[in-house]
Amino acid sequence: MAASKSSEIRTSRKSERLGRLAGRLMQAYSATLRLEIVDRSGLTGPGAIGGPVVYCLWHDSIFVVPAAWKQLCGKTRKAVVLTSASHDGAILANAVGVFGIGSVRGSSSRRAIGALVALRKALRDGLDTCITPDGPRGPRHVLQPGVVKLAEAGEAPLIPIHVRFSKPWRLKTWDRFQVPRPFSTVRVIFDTAIAVPPNLSENEFEDWRGRIEEVMRRGDRETFSDDDPR
Repeated sequence: MAASKSSEIRTSRKSERLGRLAGRLMQAYSATLRLEIVDRSGLTGPGAIGGPVVYCLWHDSIFVVPAAWKQLCGKTRKAVVLTSASHDGAILANAVGVFGIGSVRGSSSRRAIGALVALRKALRDGLDTCITPDGPRGPRHVLQPGVVKLAEAGEAPLIPIHVRFSKPWRLKTWDRFQVPRPFSTVRVIFDTAIAVPPNLSENEFEDWRGRIEEVMRRGDRETFSDDDPR
C-alpha cells in the first residue's frame, strides 16, 4: 500500500540544494558572531559523558546551535537531529548536514512513532540526538512528550540547551524565530544533564514533562536580558 500523503517523507533536489546553501550561509554568518559557550553538562573535560545524550532546545533558538555544538564537541561526538517530514524539514536536514550533523525525518504531526523508533536506534548506535520539543508548529515553548519518552526509553541523559541572543531580530513566525545581528554576542548554555527514570507511570511521566519544561523556561529567564521582551 502506498504511503499516505500525511505520512510520507517529502524531499526534492530543490530542497536539498536550498538546505546546503542555507547551511553554508549559517556557517558564514556564525563566523561573524562572538559565541560564548558554557558547558554545565559534562560533555567535555575530565570525566566527560561517554554515552549518547538527548539535546533539547526551543525551536526559535536553532540558528546558532549547530555551530556551537560543532565548536564544543563536534570533533568527539556524533549527533542526529529530528526534522519534520515536510519540505521544510528536508531543508533543515541538509542545512545541519553542513555541520556534520545527521537527521531523522518525522515529527509530532507526521511519522511520530517511526521517528521515535529511529531516534532510539540512533541512541543505541552511540549517536547523540536532538529535538526541538515545541516544533514543528508549536505551541511555542510548550514541551511535547516525545523528548521525555526518548530520554526515558533510551536511558540517555537529557541536556537542555539555552541560547541568549543580544537584541536579535525576530521573524513573524509562530515561534518568533530569532536571528542574531552580525557581530553580536550569543551565549549558548549546555545545561546540567537530567536523568529521566525508566518505567514511569502516567502521572510520574507528566510530572517529569512539567519539570523539564520549567527547566527550559527558567533557562530562558536566566539567560535573556531584562530588556529583551518575551
